[in-house]
Order: sequence, then C-alpha cells, then structure tokens
Amino acid sequence: MQNYAPPTAEHSTVQDLLYAPEIRRAFLFIDEAQEETTEELIRICEIPAPPFKEDARAQYVRRRFEELGLESARIDSEGNVIAERAGRSSHPRVILSAHLDTVFPEGTDVKVRREGRRLCAPGIADNTCGVVSLTAVARALDAADVRTEGRLYFVATVGEEGEGNLRGVRHLFTEGEFRTGADGFISLDGPGVERITHRALGSRRYRVSVSGPGGHSWGDFGIVNPVHALGRAIARFAAYPAPLAPRTAYNVGIIEGGSSVNSIPERASMTVDMRSVSSEEIDKLESYLRRVVELAVREENLQRATSGTSLSYEMEQVGDRPSGETPIEFPIVQAAIACSRALGIEPRLDCSSTDSNIPISMGLPAITIGAGGMSGNCHCLTEWYDPAGRELGLKRVLLLLVALAGVAG
Repeated sequence: MQNYAPPTAEHSTVQDLLYAPEIRRAFLFIDEAQEETTEELIRICEIPAPPFKEDARAQYVRRRFEELGLESARIDSEGNVIAERAGRSSHPRVILSAHLDTVFPEGTDVKVRREGRRLCAPGIADNTCGVVSLTAVARALDAADVRTEGRLYFVATVGEEGEGNLRGVRHLFTEGEFRTGADGFISLDGPGVERITHRALGSRRYRVSVSGPGGHSWGDFGIVNPVHALGRAIARFAAYPAPLAPRTAYNVGIIEGGSSVNSIPERASMTVDMRSVSSEEIDKLESYLRRVVELAVREENLQRATSGTSLSYEMEQVGDRPSGETPIEFPIVQAAIACSRALGIEPRLDCSSTDSNIPISMGLPAITIGAGGMSGNCHCLTEWYDPAGRELGLKRVLLLLVALAGVAG
C-alpha cells in the first residue's frame, strides 16, 4: 500500500460535512432505500447493453433522471446520458459518471437470478452496480435537500468496454458537453470501496490481418498459408521481455481464419492488446509487434517462393487508451482519501484502465472508485453481485460529491 500525503485540511472539512444534518439525512435515506436500490439494479441489468448497442438502457436511464427531477436530461450525439443538478453557482462543475455498456454480445441472457444474497447475471457488477449508483445518489441528495455550491452532472457513458475504446467519455471531453473541461470527474466502475484509481493504465489494440490466395490442403500444398505466418508472429511476440517496472503486459486475445480443416485459408487475423503504465513501453511493444509480423510474413513468402504465391498483411488500430496520472496531492484525490477514512475505509491507490483515462490524459482532475458491494466472475456469464455493504460505497460517493462541489452557504 502506498503512503499518502496526510490530508489534514481536507480531512477536517470532510469531518465537518460528515456531521452536517443534511448529510446525516442523506445517509439515513441510503440505508432505508437499499431494497429499492436493489430492485432498480435488477431492472437496469435486465435491459441489454451490448457493445455499441446501449440505446435501450440509455433511454431508461434518461427517463429515470427526468423522474428524479434532474434538469435537462438528454442523450448526446454519441449516446451518453447527461442530466444536471443545479447548485447556487455554475462552478465548480463536478461530474459523477458510470458506463452503461457491458462486454456481452447481443442475445446474451441477462435475466437476474437470486442465489441467497447474490444476484447473478452478466454485467450486474460491471457495470450495472455503477449505473444504479447514479440514481441512488441523486435520490438521496434530493430526499435530504442537500444544496451544493457547484453544479453536479450525472452522466451514463457508452463505449467503455473493449472495442468501444472509451468512445463515450472521449466524445464528452473532445467534442461534447465538457470539451472546455470540468472541475472534477468521478467514474463509478464496479463494486468495492477500497480502491481509488488515480493512474490511467494505457493500452493500444491492433487487429493484424494476413491474406493470401487460399486453396486445398492437399492439391495446393506448398502455397503460402496466412495461419502459418500468424503462428510465427505470435510465437515471437509472446517471447517479448515485458518489464515488471514499469509494469507492461500484452495478449493475443482473438485468432480468426479459415473455413475447414482441409482448406488453406485465404485470410487469418489476430487481435492484440498491449498495456503499460508507461506510454514509452507501449510504443516499444507496438514497434516490436510490427517487426515480428513483417518478419513472419516475409519468412512464409520466402519459404513458399517456388509456388509463385505470396502473402500480404495489414495492421488496423482498434483501440487506443491514453495513460496519465492525477497527482496524489490534487484535491480530488485528497478528498477521496479523506472521505474514505472518515467512513472507516482504508483506501488503496490504484492504476487501471477506465473512463477516467481520457480526462486524466488531458490534465483534468479525475478518479475512478467502486460503488460498494462485492462481486465475482466479472466479464463471465456467471458474474454475480452481492449488495452487502453497498450503502457504505454510496455514502462515500455522496460525501465526495458534496466535498468537491461545496455546501451552499
């Protein structure tokens, strides 16, 4: 665990907030509304949100924002849902966000099953528990009549997972609502309460495709084979000596190609994921990938030169998540630490790839935290979520929001 700079001033402010009558009322509402929050969690989870097809869930969340009295609930041109809660002033502008999408393809059964305290369904922890926290916190603020100095934005983003490539939050900060910036961005992603993600894990993803004439495995034996070339490339790439510091990782996650066991494929492809806390290491990995692919194709062409056939290849970038860091001394990190400790949570500073990557890379104050509760088997069909302890996560979110936006005097 890292050592933190002692947040004495922030901690004092948070302690004052903790005992403010309106905050105590909000906390009580969170405790008493747990069953309603679980029912909402189930309703949202059972609305499919596969990659690039989040609209049905987005429409539901927009309607809920309207029903809760949030202002100007709308869906932007990228599919993000945005609503506002007015403060006494227009600044500071603080965003509370959670991503709508799941990793599961269209047609996946998302019906929630109860197994004791556990709620079982694909996507229920990542990230339905984050999405339901948006409505839960908005309800608690309203029920307790908590007034803030700054304006709060409640945002449900699209395209966080996989090849979505952070398209929702990228749009918000480059072309959309927050292209001029914001004073704070909090992303709710998954369960738990200990982690505070203030470092953005960068990643780059490529689809490598190799093409040739194809043919019969017997009659055309001796011609170039795209799968054989990919095999060579993968073997070399897998031998890359990734450093432990700065931590770096790579993975060939998908291999596709061919139509039958006795056919030489016309085309084969692989999808490669490269990650590091250092953008320089990702650059090195990308250069190495390009070299091994070029070498593998050239070797296959040379070995089969007498056949008069040859392979070609292309590399398409399908993902690019920037790295960066919100420094520990920034108020948003110090406030998150102070809010955690005020509620008896010992926080753990973390590095991960989340919606916060985009604002962090732009130098904006951003963190990602868990929404409370427990889970297992995330990104699997057997994913489960246990809401036990969720109220602590929701209280921390609400306390942090108010600490950053300020109480209206």
